[in-house]
Amino acid sequence: MFHATGKPPAGLPPALPQPPPWRVFSGSPLQQDPPEDAQSALRRLGTVQEGPQLREEEINAVNAALLLRRPLLITGPPGVGKSTLAYLIARELGLGRVLPWSIVSRTTLRGGLYEYDAIGRAQAIAAWRASGATEGNGTENVPDLGDFVTLGPLGTALLAYERPRVLLVDELDKSDIDLPNDLLHVLENGSYEIPELVRADVSAVSVFTDDPQKRAVIEAGRVECAEFPVVVITSNGEREFPAAFRRRCLPLEMRPPSREQLVSIVVSHLGRRPEGIEELVNDFVRRLDGGGTQSVDQLLNAVQLTTADGFRADGDGRNLLEMLLRDLSKGR
Repeated sequence: MFHATGKPPAGLPPALPQPPPWRVFSGSPLQQDPPEDAQSALRRLGTVQEGPQLREEEINAVNAALLLRRPLLITGPPGVGKSTLAYLIARELGLGRVLPWSIVSRTTLRGGLYEYDAIGRAQAIAAWRASGATEGNGTENVPDLGDFVTLGPLGTALLAYERPRVLLVDELDKSDIDLPNDLLHVLENGSYEIPELVRADVSAVSVFTDDPQKRAVIEAGRVECAEFPVVVITSNGEREFPAAFRRRCLPLEMRPPSREQLVSIVVSHLGRRPEGIEELVNDFVRRLDGGGTQSVDQLLNAVQLTTADGFRADGDGRNLLEMLLRDLSKGR
């Protein structure tokens, strides 16, 4: 099903296998197909190259997560390509725009699910009443409750789509200590409620989503997925997660790319094979083998710099190259 080539589907996107009985969901109403975001995929992945971009064991882990409808918990050093994997899956399986959720210490579960602008709605109602309108007069201009609700990346991913969305939960280890536990219920049940909509007692409300300029219909204030999203959770290993959280995820430890993969990555991003790339890649691999912490971005920047017109490999040029390829584990 997933081969890590990053090639978009030639025709109809591939069908996913049936989920296990305990991972079947029945959310409704079905929403419109998600938008494409080819530009973000191009920035992350470059152009398509021949051959897999992951190791066999990494491909197997992704396929297991797709089959079992379980989140994929990816660990590994910074810059190894953990978050890029979400874009690789989305492009190859034709799943549309990736929903990125970048985690910081202030991130909360509610922020990932939805935001409700109570102050904005109160101001809109006050302005509506000040205009002379009443509940029985001019109701066509009553501020719509849905105009003040915006779903977050997690909340959008759990909408009912015909095919699963791809959700990237980036650097979960930077979160408040309670967030992994807060996620347990949502990831297990594939659903959540928006209390403000439940209290409003309306049959259906159109709200904003995390997709630019897109809206979705929510019935009775409750959201449930029809297909559990492809959830890619990344961690730099700064702390351990609770056992209850880890048992709901499939673990994948990513290692730095091989020499052949590094060459393929450079060619896919630059669209050509620059002269002298082998020497730079060999230098990069030697630094990794020596125990250094390096990012693929560093190699791409180094190749871009050394192939620029006027670059000289001696003197200041060499100093710039060393600065770009510095060991990230050694501070400055």
